[in-house]
Order: sequence, then structure tokens, then C-alpha cells
Amino acid sequence: MRKALTTVLFAAVSLVAAAQSGTNSPYSQYGLGTLGEQSGGFNRGMNGLGIGFNEHNQVNSLNPASYATIDSLSFIFDAGISGQITSYSESGVKVNAKNANFEYVIAGFRLAKRLGLSFGLLPFSNIGYSYSNTKALNSTDGSTSVVKATNTYSGTGGLHQVYLGLGWSPFKGFAIGVNAAYLWGDYSRSVINSYTDAYANTLSKYYTAEVHNYKLDFGMQYTQKITKNDAITLGVTYGLGHKLSSDPKCQIISTNAQTAVADTATYSIGNGLELPHSYGVGLMWNHANRWRVGADYTLQKWSSVAYPKFDTSTNSYELVSGQFADRHKMTVGGEFCPDERSRSFFKRVHYRMGASYATDYLKIKGQNGPKEYSVSAGFGIPIVNGYNNRSLLNISAQWVRQDSKTFVTENSFRINIGLTFNERWFAKWKME
Repeated sequence: MRKALTTVLFAAVSLVAAAQSGTNSPYSQYGLGTLGEQSGGFNRGMNGLGIGFNEHNQVNSLNPASYATIDSLSFIFDAGISGQITSYSESGVKVNAKNANFEYVIAGFRLAKRLGLSFGLLPFSNIGYSYSNTKALNSTDGSTSVVKATNTYSGTGGLHQVYLGLGWSPFKGFAIGVNAAYLWGDYSRSVINSYTDAYANTLSKYYTAEVHNYKLDFGMQYTQKITKNDAITLGVTYGLGHKLSSDPKCQIISTNAQTAVADTATYSIGNGLELPHSYGVGLMWNHANRWRVGADYTLQKWSSVAYPKFDTSTNSYELVSGQFADRHKMTVGGEFCPDERSRSFFKRVHYRMGASYATDYLKIKGQNGPKEYSVSAGFGIPIVNGYNNRSLLNISAQWVRQDSKTFVTENSFRINIGLTFNERWFAKWKME
């Protein structure tokens, strides 16, 4: 089993490193793209809930303080994939798209008494879109012929993170933690304006950037016993905002359609990309390890982040404020497991539900981006065989609506599948 897990880990690293975007959203053409889920399989069944959760048999990367509660003698390995169908609609026109993606791979174990360690790969953002529109213009040579202009938009890329985290409990009921991540990736976007008039030049704009930097997230949890069977956990998280030492570039090429002669101008901004400061708080009520119900609130301070923009009036490429808005997200959800130590299969199944509301971090043409509504439901199905009865198959279904009266409305149905291996690795056997 250990050899199998090692093989899966290295395969996951290769898949994530070479992964293509798991989105077709036109909203991914702005900013750093569509923000990814940064959670494991059991969180996704509760729609991404987890800041106040600490599970002894699951890795909760949403709050690194939770690593302190991981079982001793256990090595936990969690890997997940997803598939989704999305319907895009605008002005009565509808288009459907399908995507599948390797989502994450995370692992964790007890390093020492009250000290847990976790590591893994998680998505940060996705970019993937391709569309065009055509409209009629007046002829440039004064004739009555109709000239058509076609604008083609496309982009690929995204950011990923590989992290190493520690969670430490200096005394019972209280834990602190940190995730230190290496953030990497790139994006390539293009806007091409072409015309049916042979005298009109084709104008192409290419926007590119590469990111190789760090990311730091801190967490704290405090658990207070209320009764013999009831406890409440308060969780707090903070993500450090900072510049990414990336130099985004803009290349503009004007091509003569008759002679194919191209005139190229290249612009660059030093240290032009940035992560926002982010804050999170969560509460979780635990009743007899059967019911776990909680709520999370997160705030990402994107409004303080400037982003590169090309100004056609001055032919300049520079950082411009006001292109982003603060992102707020509220999530409620919970989990029910009748008896995780029972010999009955069905009593060991975990039943999960969750719902969220979020505002977008984008501002498009001066207006706020779409609001997001989502719900999910899922199961944690125990895997029982001759040598292991602690592993889980986490399956969840999620519906997400990006609602906009002005721009594109998106409705997505997503299936998440995660396999959590829970192996007994560190036991010391005695011979009699």
C-alpha cells in the first residue's frame, strides 16, 4: 500500500504540474482567473466548509491549525478529481460545456505529540476560454460594401500551489498552524481584431505573465467543551498579501492584411501582480462526534490590489486600481455520522450538506461581477477490506450559479470524487 500511495503521489504531481485549465468561463479572462477550491473531499461535501473543523481522520487544509488533531499512528492521503457540466446564457443565447479536472492531492500525519504535518498540491486559479463575436461596420474606402469586424478572445493557464504545513497544540483545546506554499503558474491571453476589409490592419494583443513565488497562510483554533457530549470550536485564518515578483507583458501587433508586414510594440510592468490579504473565521458545533455543524465567513481584500491594464488613449500599459472588489463568502453546512466506530456499514457512512453565497472579486466595465450561489451534498463511504477499515470514498454533488443581469450567467453541476487513504504506519509491533 505504501508503494501504491507513493506512486499515486508522484503521478499526481505530474498531472497537476501539466494540468490544463478546468474551466471554460469567460470570467476567467480577468484578473488571475477563476479562483479554485482549496479544500479536500470531505470539505467539498459541505460546500467548502472547514475553518472551524478539526478531524482526526481527515486532512483539513482550510485551517492549518487542524493538523494538530490528526491521529497518531496514521498516515492520511487524499486525492480528488471532478467533472462538471456548465450552461452559459446571455441575451437569450445558451451554450453548454463539459470539463474534467484533477483537483488536489494532500497528505498528513502526526509528527510528534500535539504536532501534525501536512503537505500537498492545491489549485489557486484557472484560466480557460475561447469565444468570438462579429459585427458589421461601414466600409473604410467609402463603398457601399459591408465590412465585418471579428473580435476573438482566448486564454489558458492558471496558478497552482504546493504546500508544507504544521499544526501545533501547545495546550489542550488550542492549536495554531501555518501553510507555507510555493505558488507557480502562468497565463496567456489574446484579443485579436480582424476585418473583412483588405485595407484594414489586423490588431492583435497578447497578455502574458509567469509567477514563481511564495504564499503563506496562518490558522488558529480553540475548542471549548460545553457539556459532556457538546463542544464548540472557533477557527480563525489569515492569508498574507504581497507582491508576486512577476513582470506581466503586453505585446501589440498591427499586421497589414495585404503585405503581411507587422509592426510590434512590447510593454512590461515590473512586479505587477499581487495577492490580497485574506481573513476567515469559522464556528463548528460538535455533538458526540455524530453531528458537526458549522458556519464560515471569508474576506479577500482584492479592492486594494492594482492590476495591469492597457490604455488605448495613451498607448500605455500600467497598474490601475479599482478593477477588483473585496470578495465576501458565507458558508453553512454540516456532517452526520451515526457511529464511525460501529461494525455496521451504514452507521459509519458520513452524510454531508452545505450552502454558500459569495460576491465576485472582479469589476467588469466598472460594474461588480456576478454573485455566486451554491449548494452541495455528499457522502463519506467507508472502505472495508482485509487490512484496512478506516479509509473513505468521498463523493459529492454541487450546483453553482454565477448570477448576473448584465453579463453572462453560469449554471454548473459538478461531481467531486475524493479517495482518502487512512493507513496505520507508525505502530511499534512487539514479539512475544
